[in-house]
This record gives sequence, C-alpha cells and structure tokens, in this order.
Amino acid sequence: YAFVGFDVIAASSEEARNPQRAVPRAIAFSLGLATGAYILVSMVLTLMVPWYTLDPDSALADAFYRRGYSWAGFLVAAGSICAMNTVLLSNLFSLPRIVYAMAEDGLFFQVFSRVHPRTQVPVIGIVVFGVLMALLALVFDLEALVQFLSIGTLLAYTFVAASIIVLRFQQQKVDVPAQPAARRPAPEPSEGPAAGELKEYESFSDKLQLVDRDKSKEQREPGQLKASFEPYLEFLSDFYPGEVVTVAVVTMMVSAICLCSILVFGNTHLHLPTWSYSLLLVLFSLGFLLSLLLIWAHEQQRSTQTFQIPLVPLSPALSIVLNIYLMLKLSYMTWLRFTIWLIIGESFSGGKNSW
Repeated sequence: YAFVGFDVIAASSEEARNPQRAVPRAIAFSLGLATGAYILVSMVLTLMVPWYTLDPDSALADAFYRRGYSWAGFLVAAGSICAMNTVLLSNLFSLPRIVYAMAEDGLFFQVFSRVHPRTQVPVIGIVVFGVLMALLALVFDLEALVQFLSIGTLLAYTFVAASIIVLRFQQQKVDVPAQPAARRPAPEPSEGPAAGELKEYESFSDKLQLVDRDKSKEQREPGQLKASFEPYLEFLSDFYPGEVVTVAVVTMMVSAICLCSILVFGNTHLHLPTWSYSLLLVLFSLGFLLSLLLIWAHEQQRSTQTFQIPLVPLSPALSIVLNIYLMLKLSYMTWLRFTIWLIIGESFSGGKNSW
C-alpha cells in the first residue's frame, strides 16, 4: 500500500515531453524516495520507543507523546491530515485520466472521453469518480479500503507482469512509411543472387564448400525457439512466434496460484498430511520452473530505443508469485467485495457503447 502512488506517474505519461526516458526515471526515483523515507521513519520510531509499545493507529504521534514532545505529536497529526488530502488529490489526478484513456480506446463509456474545451481536463470523470471515492470512504472503514485497494492493485500488477513476458517475446511492430513507386530505383539486372541474400554455402566451380552457415548464430525473430534448444525441443519450432510463450505464461500463472494456495491454506484450512503437502509443493514448483525455462528458451526483443525491464522472464515471474501470495493472504470479505466489483465492472463494460 505504501508504494501505490507511483502509478500516478505512469498515468500522466502522455503529458511528458520524453516519456521513454522521463517516466522510468521518475518511477525509480519515487520508489527509492518512498523506500528511504519509510526505512528512516521506522528507524526513528524504534530508536525513540520500543516497537511493541507503539500505538498501531497513530504510531508517530504516540512516540512523541511518550517522549514528552506533545507539541510534536500535534504537528505529526496535522501532517497526517495533509497527507490524506495529498493522496486524495493524487487519485483525482490519475483516475480520471485512466478512465479517459479507457473511454478513448472503447473500453468504457464514451461520455468520459469528453474534455473541457478551456482547461482540457476530463471534468466528468473527475466529478463522477470524486463523488464515488467520497461515498466509499463514508461507507467502509480504513482497513477495508486498504485491503480493497491492495487486492485490486496486486491483481493489476500481476497482469502487467504477465503482459511484459508475453509482449517481450512477440515480434515488434514497426511502421515504416512506404516509398512512392515512382521514386524507387529500378533494380539492376544481375545474374548472381540478390544483395543480402543468405546462401547455404559459397563454393568454387568444383563445389568446394568455403563458408558453412552456423545455425546456432543465426538471427531469429522474437518468440521463436533459440537455435541452441532446437535439437532438444524441435517440435516447438512448428508453432507461431510467441504462441508457446503465451501458453507457458498461462501455465506458470496456474502453477503459481496452486503453489501459493498450498503455502497459505495447506496446513490451516486444508489440513493436508505432511507427505501430500510436500508432494504438491514439489509438483507445482516444478510446473512453475519448467514453464519459466520454456519461456527462457525462446528469443526475445532486444533492439529497442525505449526502456526495458531487466531479467525477463525471471523478474516478472517473481512478481507474479509474490503478488498472488499477498492476494491470498487477504481476508475472505475482501475477496467477496472484489468479486462484486468485478461483476459490476463486467456489467458496465457490456453496455459501454450505448452512452
């Protein structure tokens, strides 16, 4: 929950001058700043008073009260109120822009794609979702809202991590403007092979082979099986580029869900014996690792001018496992509210084109 605010940067990337460079740097800077601030505040609290004596509802203010600085406690409480207003303003900044982008892509009601002619902001989205946030804050308590936000954020991060893997192993679409036919130079007649054509070998008149093409060094398209794995997984070469990776990502996510379910509910709710608990852990772990290795055995995009996530597919796979594990640790009431939220969202998406 502490690191949710960085998505505001991604939501406003359309307004950046150079989003390819500015957005990744801004996200890394904001995450580093938030991490450093939380670590330093935690160090200050534990150095002021023992951690087990802190009030979980107002830890900072309570720590100053215990040390005799009551005036500092009032300042901290006032700062907390200001921080809540900051969070509200940041959500009012990012949420209408996300809704606007969805409406522009045809995924939500078209009325939310309208902008004010003078201010150029989505006023309808700001008003509607501002009122909706106020109603949610009025009906639910803080803990329920935090868990509700956490499960939605973790699910979004899970799908983003899976999408990173799928997109990285697909062919990159580059729009190249077509040259007018009148200006194209006519090819010169030649008896030999065209320029740039790959030959299996070049030889003298007696067919003496000079250059043999090494298939292991052959440049392959993203999503195709690597040449080094072709002798062992030759049957995967018949699939379209990226098709095997997509199936492997789905298999990896199913294995991660089963693995995390066994870790969370295996001893407490399912009451599995030790041998079956260990066997299921090994089976689902092997399924996850084999899917990861199958993804790694394919070529991925490398020639790009934009920022790329490092250590793909390892880092997105770890993100998927951690997100699913944290989602399963939430209460059943959070899952019930989340299910109702999905049903309502699906019903809205069914009639989005009527507005």
